[in-house]
Amino acid sequence: MTALTATTTPAARPALHRGGLLRAVLRTHRTALVLSLLALAAATAALVWLHSLENEARAGASACATPPMDGLPSCAAVEAITVDQTYANGIAFLATALSWLMFPVAAWAGGALVGRELESGTAQLAWTQSVGPLRWLAAKLAAPAALLTAGTGTLVLLNVWARGEADPDLVGDWYYPDAFVSTGPVAVAYALAGLALGALAGLVWRRALPATGMALAASLLLHSFLERHREDLWPTVGRTAPGSIELPRSAFQVTWDTPAPHGVRISHATFHPQSHFWPLQYVETGLLLAVAGTATAAAFLLLARRLP
Repeated sequence: MTALTATTTPAARPALHRGGLLRAVLRTHRTALVLSLLALAAATAALVWLHSLENEARAGASACATPPMDGLPSCAAVEAITVDQTYANGIAFLATALSWLMFPVAAWAGGALVGRELESGTAQLAWTQSVGPLRWLAAKLAAPAALLTAGTGTLVLLNVWARGEADPDLVGDWYYPDAFVSTGPVAVAYALAGLALGALAGLVWRRALPATGMALAASLLLHSFLERHREDLWPTVGRTAPGSIELPRSAFQVTWDTPAPHGVRISHATFHPQSHFWPLQYVETGLLLAVAGTATAAAFLLLARRLP
């Protein structure tokens, strides 16, 4: 009788391919995904509606005369138009929401995306059963980053469209903090920086609540610093003249000095003209992306050093 021998091989560890890992991340955080999509849909609908009010809103903020003359409408007729306040308030609210998007993103990334999973042991379980730590972190960051870039970029474009001719009497001047952030690529960069800072805070603290607090603090510090020093990100234009100077309405005034040597009053002003909008946007976006890249690299290095 011949004995049969069986050879056993170690069970292969199941591995998730890249698409499966991304789907797992989205499934784990489906509540945040659904809420984000609902917020995106609501903001889109609001911006489309505000765009439809633009012409009537401009009429409510136009010049008038009493009695009507020189083609100007009656002031009573202009004052009867109240949609301009609705339009201005709606644009201001959405601009503020876009400008401060990095704070909820950072809090979610630090608390729910990374911190809570490390605190509960879910992340460690995934590392031993299905995917390595570095791939886990890459998937955790890639899916939200792609969705944030697409969603925030779409809202920025819709906001610019809804602002129409960007009448400063209705939507504020281009250099107002919320208007500046919400009308260019810097809004996307702020969101990505918040995501990276939140993920790094989650890995440092490995607990949801402290990570959320630190992510918010770091984001607030970064946001406040760049807003305070935005005027220094690009060389200003100077203008000097005897007497007084009248700057354009769209000028972002930085300094104003009126010395009077020998009794002659001379005015000197430095400012950013509206043509500096894009250079300032590009520099601030570059700085934010550098912060996001540095925080992401630090997160991967920290995770790699903690591996056994």
